[in-house]
Amino acid sequence: MTVVQRIEGDTRITGNLQVDGTMPVYQRSELKQDAAAVFAVPLVDLRTWDALATNLPGTPAADDLGLVGGTFATNTPKVSTGDLKNTTTTRYGRFQFQVPAEYDAGETLTLRLNAGMETTVASASTTLDVECYKSDRAAGLGSDLCATAAQSINSLTFANKDFTITPTGLSAGDVLDVRLTITVTDSATATAVTASIGAIEFLVDIKG
Repeated sequence: MTVVQRIEGDTRITGNLQVDGTMPVYQRSELKQDAAAVFAVPLVDLRTWDALATNLPGTPAADDLGLVGGTFATNTPKVSTGDLKNTTTTRYGRFQFQVPAEYDAGETLTLRLNAGMETTVASASTTLDVECYKSDRAAGLGSDLCATAAQSINSLTFANKDFTITPTGLSAGDVLDVRLTITVTDSATATAVTASIGAIEFLVDIKG
């Protein structure tokens, strides 16, 4: 006959604990959810949007954002539009992100970018936009999952800009193909008008 004993209150064991029998096994679905866990996207992961085998250039040009390394131990890397004063110009960068194994399927997934302007704001506007597609694993894509419209980053104070990714149908291991778009509209500005992204991260609801 199996005898079940219950111990109530605090218990201290001095020495090793040996269990004869089986320990309970918990599935990931039974664990407590941790909301908005941070998964950083290194800026070096960004690629030329229409030539994915090519890293972002060190100097922004044409329709490509640039990856500016700065001086080690003095500056942190950033993704930059370069000086776009007196122009209306759109520049892009692209990267992939694998939904982590801990992702709580169907729960919140947010792309956060910390961005702003250097030196001078644009006379009209500067916007940051996100497009996000799920790979179907057969070289195809579904619809744009980004549910947030373009946001203004026309401020000398860098700030977090959150873009909601529609979680329907997403699960651990899915690969997201993301394009970032910065558009600067400026006229008659004498000093440099440069937009930059200082950090990229996904906020993910996870279990385990």
